[in-house]
Formats: sequence, C-alpha cells, structure tokens
Amino acid sequence: MEESRRERKKRQTRQLLVSTALRLFAEQGYEQTTVAQIAATADVATKTFFNYFPTKEDVLLAQAEQYMELSADVIAGRGPEDGVAEVLLKAYKQVIAHYLTVGPMAGDRELTKVYEQVVMAVPAVQARALHLLFEMQRELARQLLKAFPDKLDPISAAAVVGMFMGAVQSAGGAARELGQSEEEIVESMDRSVEIALRGLRSF
Repeated sequence: MEESRRERKKRQTRQLLVSTALRLFAEQGYEQTTVAQIAATADVATKTFFNYFPTKEDVLLAQAEQYMELSADVIAGRGPEDGVAEVLLKAYKQVIAHYLTVGPMAGDRELTKVYEQVVMAVPAVQARALHLLFEMQRELARQLLKAFPDKLDPISAAAVVGMFMGAVQSAGGAARELGQSEEEIVESMDRSVEIALRGLRSF
C-alpha cells in the first residue's frame, strides 16, 4: 500500500508539472517560459522538476516512457494464442486508454491543442520527439523479437513496428489537420490500425 501511494503521488506530480507547463506555454509562449517558472507555478522546487524531466522539452513528451512500459507489459503478458497482430492491437488499446483517461491532457482539448502547436512549431521539441519516436520503435521491435523469436527476425520486427506505428501516427496527423475532434481522431487511428493489421495477420 505504501508503494502504491508513493507511485500515485509521483504520477500526480508528473501530471501537475505537464499541465502547468502547457498552460504557461499557452499564456506566454514556449521560449519565454522557464523551468523555474513551471516549478514555481506548480508549487514545487526546481530540483523536483529535474527529478522528473531532464529538460524542458521532455515535459512535453512525458507520456512516451509510460506508453513504452505499457506496451512492453502487454507483450510480456501475451496469451499462448496471441500472434504478433493481436499483441500489437492489445498494446495499442492499452496506450489509447491510458492517453484518454490517465494522461495529463486527458479530457482537456485546449491543453492538447497547445501541446500539438508547440511540438509542431518548436524545432528543439520536434527533434526530441523524433528521437524518442525512433527509440520507441527500436525498443518495441526488440520486445517483439524477444517474444516471437520463431516468427520474427530483426528486419521483420523493425518492419512490423514501422508499419504499425507509421499507420497510427500518419492517420492521427491527417485527422488533426482536418480539424477532427478528439473522439474522431481516435476513430481515425482505430481505422488505421485495422488497415495495418490486415497486413500483419500472417505473423
């Protein structure tokens, strides 16, 4: 129980720092907002901020590590009848559920818009996001290769992850450009998953 409370407190602090940062970015701009301001507004020490995020860019990408952990847990806990496609689908559903219900921007479309604007407009954030995406793809491919050594090799594992994640990201980006609502964006990504899975059923 003690550890559970501690973990919950850590999650709440992380979410507070992310939402505080996004609101400050919206009010005064990303470049004009300092780490010290984020910490002060969230009523924590600057040192506490750096306990959670190594840089200001990372506060915008707070969920990436958690998404990877969720996906890895799904892969490790796969059922005996689960193939590659089924495992990826389960991992996707877990990540989307977390994003919609637990993440720091859950249910707050305005914060989501600020996040999207900053990620698209600030080169340093774009570069960090692309680096994290690349690392996530590599790690997910490693996890799948470990789970399915009889079905995948390093090349096919990388191809499977690239096809799956590429479909979701491209559909999500196109949906946002069309001005779709959050629910519609998720529906569009769900469609992209079905399209990608048709090509993965053979694994």
